[in-house]
Amino acid sequence: MVEAIQQGIIPRQFEIFAGLDVDKSRIAVTFTDHESLLKSLQMPYSSDHLLNYLGKHFGGRKIALAYEVGPTGFGLYDDLTAAGHRCLVVAPSMVPTAPGKRVKTNRLDSRKLSEGLRGAQLKSIHVPSGVYRQLRHLVQLRDSHVRQMTAAKLRIKALLLYEGIPFPEAPKSRSGQWSARVLREVGTLPCNSSVRFKLDSLIASLQFHQLQAAAAQKQMRRFCQQDPELKQSIGWLLTVPGLGWITASHLVARLGDWRLLRNVRQIAAFLGLVCSEHSTGDDIQRGAITRSGDSRLRNKLVQAAWTAIRQDPELREFYRRIYQRHPRQVAARKAIVAVARKLTTRIYSVLKQQRPFQLRPPMPSAPVTPEETVGPRGRLDSAQNEQE
Repeated sequence: MVEAIQQGIIPRQFEIFAGLDVDKSRIAVTFTDHESLLKSLQMPYSSDHLLNYLGKHFGGRKIALAYEVGPTGFGLYDDLTAAGHRCLVVAPSMVPTAPGKRVKTNRLDSRKLSEGLRGAQLKSIHVPSGVYRQLRHLVQLRDSHVRQMTAAKLRIKALLLYEGIPFPEAPKSRSGQWSARVLREVGTLPCNSSVRFKLDSLIASLQFHQLQAAAAQKQMRRFCQQDPELKQSIGWLLTVPGLGWITASHLVARLGDWRLLRNVRQIAAFLGLVCSEHSTGDDIQRGAITRSGDSRLRNKLVQAAWTAIRQDPELREFYRRIYQRHPRQVAARKAIVAVARKLTTRIYSVLKQQRPFQLRPPMPSAPVTPEETVGPRGRLDSAQNEQE
């Protein structure tokens, strides 16, 4: 589920607090009780080894454990919770650290976790279940290939610009300037042997990542169709104007179990679409959005917002009201982010209530003008939406 859902412990319910600093080969462990430090040690990175040690030295006592989320994943959490222990997986940025500390070791990090656990200062992210972890792997794989496609396209255009070779004229179609016909023309452009070899390599790289991204997307669809809960959640999200299948599947992968959603503000906070704030007393200072969470998903939702204002008159009017409140140079950017924030409330509603979204009766509304769709980085329109 949403990593913004945080769960802590009540220290008085436990007798021993274990902080774990985990790397690929070892675990640094510090044990404390309610009064003092008991022991610090290192052991091999093995769930069985850790569980045997706990059973031998703290058998029959209530133990709470915590470690920072990292490259080792959630396997240790699975094994500890399966054995009946309470384990928190903590975001590193949320671990309290005293200012002025200039020494950092695995032992000190494990002690910091143990003391934070004893003081109820640590909150756990929600660990997703197996089916959502699998979907995340597929989503991340597709996004990785899409990023490589973008990089290959930029390298091709940079090479042609450097050599003074004009890029072929793009047809007016959905595939745009990277259609199959344009790629064939790029492959036949006159140039010397070295440039030809480099250009052919870049084209081959682009085509490889295109095929791999398509294969990953096909596997995503197959996987979601096989799981009834994933299929149903994605189906509800597709009824929200602006959301396509790619964004919907990414949302489900990152949000996870819809039953654990607690309030309508949670998704926006998780995606970093809420304002940062530094206020004290009567002095209220709000700044730009926090940009926390998954940046790829946030970008997809903003792209979906551009499509949504063309499909939904209510969102279009909302966009226009926000646009008119700000200077022209920032109005489009601020307005479309506000629309994306509003989309999160609809996402929450359809997931929490498990029902399709229903548009309100259309109201008279003027279309969005070209001036209103131009932000600081140029126009963003539905043709850019997730390459769907």
